[in-house]
Amino acid sequence: MKAQDRTWRRALRRDWQLYTLAILPLLFFVIFRYAPMLGNIIAFRKFQPGGSIFGEEWVGLRYINMFLSDPTFWNVFTNTLVLGGLTLLFCFPLPIVLALLLNEIRTRRLKRFLQSVSYLPHFLSVVIVAALVMQMTAVDGPINQVLKSLGEQPVTFLQQPEWFRTIYVSSEVWQTVGWGTILYLAALTTIDEQLYEAARMDGASRWRQIWHVTLPGIRPTAVTLMILNIGTFMAVGFEKILLLYNPLTYPTGDVISTYLFRMGVLSSNFSYAAAIGLFEALVGLVLVVSANVISRRTVGTSLW
Repeated sequence: MKAQDRTWRRALRRDWQLYTLAILPLLFFVIFRYAPMLGNIIAFRKFQPGGSIFGEEWVGLRYINMFLSDPTFWNVFTNTLVLGGLTLLFCFPLPIVLALLLNEIRTRRLKRFLQSVSYLPHFLSVVIVAALVMQMTAVDGPINQVLKSLGEQPVTFLQQPEWFRTIYVSSEVWQTVGWGTILYLAALTTIDEQLYEAARMDGASRWRQIWHVTLPGIRPTAVTLMILNIGTFMAVGFEKILLLYNPLTYPTGDVISTYLFRMGVLSSNFSYAAAIGLFEALVGLVLVVSANVISRRTVGTSLW
């Protein structure tokens, strides 16, 4: 143990300039991630604006029992699971597919052009993306203009609950898939070319090379990103949903994060919102730990 202490101190004295680079990120996480966890105490205490930041009186599981017996919460919880599941279903595998397709392009200029085009939506603000979606789906927007030219009646897409999930997931795919290919393209460059040569010598077709060489080569990256995506499963895009939804689409578009916003910020029911937020965080923790354990036992790759 003492030898390890001496090694650590020696490394600290030698590379102290590099360690100072970690100070600001650590402060960020302490101030904006760990310190706010103390506020979870108001999930078990009655909080009143202007009073103590840790609540006025202890109420135990009162607020937890309130949302567990609230039908509106369970509808919101179901919407969160459905939207999170659809987002994971489409936004996780499509970057892999796009990365494999881009990797097969041999013309460098065309490859760079397609990469740039697929990346660009990621750099747009969520507000701009929401505005584009509203314009595209408006009654006099391009989509309805096409429907009119086909002899169909215009559709008020953002006022109909059955269309909200399709619109949201489609916009997420358009905005995030291109950016998600970056890590996979980087992982593809680490695959040994000799493996492809050996596969070709064995008579493997291009599809066989992808299945037996490429996919196993990027599997650790894919598994790591899948676990991280599952960890944020419950935190479905708050900003975009808040900008796109309205009371007419609450039955399918209202999720936990937007429900928390209405209960906590708009209705000033902070203790009730804190209880729901704590429940959401615990569900996310269970999901990421479960995904990590399953991944480690099935494919031998995990975050920890």
